[in-house]
Amino acid sequence: WDETHFGKMGSYYINRTFFFDVHPPLGKMLIGLAGYLSGYDGTFPFQKPGDRYEQHNYVGMRGVRLYRLFCAFLGSCLVPFAYLTVLELSKSLPAALLTAFILIFDTGCITLSQYILLDPILMFFLMGAVLSMVKCNSCADRPFSASWWFWLSLTGVNLAGAMGVKFVGLFVVLLVGLNTIYDLWDLLGNLSLSLVMFGKHLLARVLCLILLPLALYMAMFAVHFTVLNKSGPGDGFFSSAFQSQLIGNNLHNVSIPE
Repeated sequence: WDETHFGKMGSYYINRTFFFDVHPPLGKMLIGLAGYLSGYDGTFPFQKPGDRYEQHNYVGMRGVRLYRLFCAFLGSCLVPFAYLTVLELSKSLPAALLTAFILIFDTGCITLSQYILLDPILMFFLMGAVLSMVKCNSCADRPFSASWWFWLSLTGVNLAGAMGVKFVGLFVVLLVGLNTIYDLWDLLGNLSLSLVMFGKHLLARVLCLILLPLALYMAMFAVHFTVLNKSGPGDGFFSSAFQSQLIGNNLHNVSIPE
């Protein structure tokens, strides 16, 4: 059922047709981009679940059988992400291998990853954020090094990605936020650390974990509104002034008073 929902939205992006949805735009934009790059022309109607795709090229958006494209590729990334996270936390190779094997043979994960859904995209960013956070914590003895900055910035990028796919990504934002508060509290209690150095730590986290995700999140919507410039089923949710900017709308280029 959801495949007809999000597949249709991927087609809207390819056709640049404006629509409205409760979820942020990143997941659907990536689905549309994957379809566009793989040759899908956005003409399949996605009317009801179970409709045959026939000659339409849907492989780029959905990984089927031996294909590992986009959703299937992102779903397969969960295995190494989980492996590396557990290995970093436990320093135990058997524990990391067990975690990886549990995910490899998890039927739900395999099933979710072979359809045109937001779930594998969301889980990719969620687990990416946790892995980046854990890796950044492991660099605590080398603050402001290249690797420390890389993992801290990547954590912020993944936070923006998780929130940009579904608002449930807020939970990983809370997790990283609690970890950051604990980390800063620990640094504040370190009497050998000057207040100037503590201020640098605080500033780095504000930059990478607040400002960077916010900038990326807003950039997603900028791309969303730039691409969807043609009239579509989402027009009525917005003001007359906004509708006047959509090509094909009855109000297109009409002067709308404030």
